[in-house]
Amino acid sequence: MATPELLHLRALAAVAEWSSYRRAAQAMNVSPSALSQAVRTLEQSLGVPLLQRTTRSVAPTEAGRALLAELQPLLAGLDSALANVGQFQALVRGTLRLNLPRSAASLWLEPLLGDFLRAHPGIQLEVSSQDAMADIVPGGFDAGVRFPEALPQGMVAVPVGPMQRFCVVARPDLALAPPLVPEDLLVRPCVRQRFPSGALYHWQFRKGEVAKALDVAGPLTVDDQRLALGAALGGVGWAYIYEAMAAPALAAGQLVQALADWCPPEPGFHLYYPGRRQVSPALRAFMDWVQARQSA
Repeated sequence: MATPELLHLRALAAVAEWSSYRRAAQAMNVSPSALSQAVRTLEQSLGVPLLQRTTRSVAPTEAGRALLAELQPLLAGLDSALANVGQFQALVRGTLRLNLPRSAASLWLEPLLGDFLRAHPGIQLEVSSQDAMADIVPGGFDAGVRFPEALPQGMVAVPVGPMQRFCVVARPDLALAPPLVPEDLLVRPCVRQRFPSGALYHWQFRKGEVAKALDVAGPLTVDDQRLALGAALGGVGWAYIYEAMAAPALAAGQLVQALADWCPPEPGFHLYYPGRRQVSPALRAFMDWVQARQSA
């Protein structure tokens, strides 16, 4: 039996990881037909079928699973060794694709963009900001950003931002009789928010061991924090938004805050990526740069 070529082994591992010839070909920057031929050549060389193909999916056979169990750690070790050598290059190059909600884009990523890209001119950064939950693997993203409670299973996650705090704000003329407990909001006009799924967001409050979630009412429903802030500035009603986003208006006296003792800081944004995939040099450079800024 001839020794299989490394390219053919990588082709098998890629198709098994992506469960698709098309997506695996995109990841390897080759044509689907070339990838299919590489897998067929490997199967002919070994004399056993390694992948089961249907009209809808691709999955390893028993022999394929046995081979991949031994092969994937070896490929990961090889990639790690090559990446370590690549660290000696003067310039990290490549495309980095991130998926994150609009709030994380404006509050956390936006202030970092200029400095990061100036520090890494060889990296092409693509950012997709959307509040709908996206599966970053089939979407072709290197990493995503979410709050801890929204992180998908099976992902490696690292904190990348400070604690975040929500606040309840309104224009001063609406706050002459401010709410003293969360339930007071049920009889006041509020700016409601709707998730991309269609579900209405229940405002979250916590004091000590007591937690409450309120389905407030009001004349306006939005799907974006900036719209909620603008509505509060326009006198539509009380809004529940990130404190960092409301800070300039609070400092200028355009808005006032209520129920601060019911809105404690919560864990901030986390960057996550598939643990089974080797971290690209561009993503590694980004994570190292962000963590260095956090510790500075």
